[in-house]
Amino acid sequence: MSRSLFVAGLLAATACSAEPQPADPAAEAQNGAATASTGKPFVETVIADFDQPWAMTFLPDGRMLVTEKQGALLLVAADGKSRVQLATLPVDAEGQGGLMDVVLAPDFTRSKRVYLSWSAAEAGGKGVVLARGVLDDATAGGEKLRQIEVLFRATPFVSGAGHYSGRIAFSPDGRYLFFTNGERQKFDPAQDPKATLGKVLRLTPDGRPAPGNPLAAKGFHPAVWSYGHRNLLGIAFDAAGNLWEQEMGPKGGDELNLVLPGRNYGYPKVSNGDHYDGKPIPDHAPGDGFEAPKVWWTPVISPGGLMIYSGDLFPQWKGDAFIGGLSSKALVRVDLDGTNARKGDQWDMGARIREVEQAPDGSIYVLEDGAQGSQGRMIRLTPAR
Repeated sequence: MSRSLFVAGLLAATACSAEPQPADPAAEAQNGAATASTGKPFVETVIADFDQPWAMTFLPDGRMLVTEKQGALLLVAADGKSRVQLATLPVDAEGQGGLMDVVLAPDFTRSKRVYLSWSAAEAGGKGVVLARGVLDDATAGGEKLRQIEVLFRATPFVSGAGHYSGRIAFSPDGRYLFFTNGERQKFDPAQDPKATLGKVLRLTPDGRPAPGNPLAAKGFHPAVWSYGHRNLLGIAFDAAGNLWEQEMGPKGGDELNLVLPGRNYGYPKVSNGDHYDGKPIPDHAPGDGFEAPKVWWTPVISPGGLMIYSGDLFPQWKGDAFIGGLSSKALVRVDLDGTNARKGDQWDMGARIREVEQAPDGSIYVLEDGAQGSQGRMIRLTPAR
């Protein structure tokens, strides 16, 4: 289903699986100032700051698209010194809601299409939607996102304002769009075959369930690719075409998963964490019929965005996964080895990290969350010399 949208956005809050600590004043810096970080193998340069940014992506010419939770989609100059607001989307910003992911279409250079996700509200409840628009940047200073249309809506819409997820990734061949739907803090929908909640979905670029999805013949919603997930806030393909996903566990048990078609990842029947009220959840165990995480964290890191590095600026990290940490205020590196993974580094960033992206030159960009003591800065990481 698609429709044009022209409504103002609202303030959004954040998702995390543990309480953050106050911001570290020593981490503050002026735009453009490079800071050599003691004990870190990179230099941090502040590029810009934003009002609760959620996601970013690079255009082929080095400019950036940045989403802010209140609903603003921004076009930002490569040096961060100027920006244009392309659109204000009709987000429901209560709780963990807001404007979420932004990803370019595989054929962006021709189609100028941009894909977005956000939380929406209706009389029947709330849920995450997938949308797209066309970037009109023919006039400098007059750039707009036009022809905005909703392509897909999570089902069902439910009460509450948490665990929307809403991450987007295109398959390496560009034929399919993978879209994450969180279980909305309702637990059981993650195992419900008719719901898209608590699932990884495989869609066509037009937002329709992809033909040949592995569980449709078993009575599942035809878009479902995998299920038994909680709050999926990162999804990315590696160079070999493996699909990786990270999600917040409950009280403990944050996960990095290798996503395989038709597999059940267990939540809420199994988890390496427990419920917040103290009620235990059985741990993953061999032979339990559920797909176990490749890496998990207790204490939690509260994982935000996920990026798999493919650049040359940090050759020692090529092929590794990078995860933003919210309550942990960290940048987390995971060593990937084919379909296996192990924990690598965890660097204290002094602020909640929502997003991690690779720039065209191989530098690494992080977005601070901009909430609960965090500023909302965009920071470029380059090798320490």
